[in-house]
Amino acid sequence: MEEDAMEEEDAMEEVAAGDFNVGLTYDIGGRGDQSFNDSAAAGLDRAKAEIGVTGSEAEPNADGSDRAQLLQLQADNSALVIAVGFLFAGDVAAVAAENPEVNFAVVDDAMLDFDNGGVPIGDNIAGLTFAEEQGSFLVGAAAALKSETGTLGFIGGVGGFGLIEKFEDGFTAGAQAVNPDIVVIPQYITVAPDFDGFFAADRAQEIALTMYDQGADIIYHAAGGSGAGLFEAAKSRSESSGSQVWAIGVDSDQYNTAGADFQPYILTSMLKRVDVSVFEITNAQAAGTFTAGNTVYDLSVDGVGYSTTGGYLDDIVDQLEAFKAQIIAGEIEVPTAPAG
Repeated sequence: MEEDAMEEEDAMEEVAAGDFNVGLTYDIGGRGDQSFNDSAAAGLDRAKAEIGVTGSEAEPNADGSDRAQLLQLQADNSALVIAVGFLFAGDVAAVAAENPEVNFAVVDDAMLDFDNGGVPIGDNIAGLTFAEEQGSFLVGAAAALKSETGTLGFIGGVGGFGLIEKFEDGFTAGAQAVNPDIVVIPQYITVAPDFDGFFAADRAQEIALTMYDQGADIIYHAAGGSGAGLFEAAKSRSESSGSQVWAIGVDSDQYNTAGADFQPYILTSMLKRVDVSVFEITNAQAAGTFTAGNTVYDLSVDGVGYSTTGGYLDDIVDQLEAFKAQIIAGEIEVPTAPAG
């Protein structure tokens, strides 16, 4: 239902026409991660088809040390450069200052100067951020409604810098809104500045199997490419034990991306519509309405949500939609920082 509504909204958008290049610069892992980067790629693909832009794609090396160089190469040939991930924030600020005729956007950073009242860092820099905690609340509620053990798990790719904690906090709040006594077991693969946790599927699989051993029957990941390990664990544990355990995906509808073998074990996914943000900023560029500053994609604009593919949530969608309406109305304020 979330996806159908989003598709209808997308179809009603006034789409501009543009003959320019968009330089999409991925986070480490690039196109093919089945998650965060792939969602951005889907937005570029849509912009190519509907707006008529061309696109160039780049991915940093394993340690990210060439981010600034890649951004400059994209700026040399693009009217709009989109950087996927907050780790680009500092380099975008610097490169954008050297290329005032090119517009830049950063996914997952507001790109605002909070020391000076929250003004845009540059006239040619936009931020694209998301209310991940709100979408995570809904999949947390779904997990609690579906859990038979009263124990859930959360696997974060990288902790210690505030972003992934929003996923955990929202998930826990949603689960507790359904069952105040539910147990949520959280674990992060790495802690910043070590960002390898976003592409460590083997570690995610080990962590997930341990959580299933501890009684969790549903585990939510916010770990980028590492989520593949969770899906492997859900499949292997369900098949070996004869008892169904579940995984919850993130960013994209991972029921559709993880492969048919894993579909029976993916309960839902928290949708973070990076694809929509990439398309909309490109459409704004084409229409001549690019605006510096931050745009927040939350539940009120279906910028986050949950997937219903597979039909596993069909019996609880009404309850999830009621929670969604309460969040949008401000009746439920979802936390974005750990309790206590």
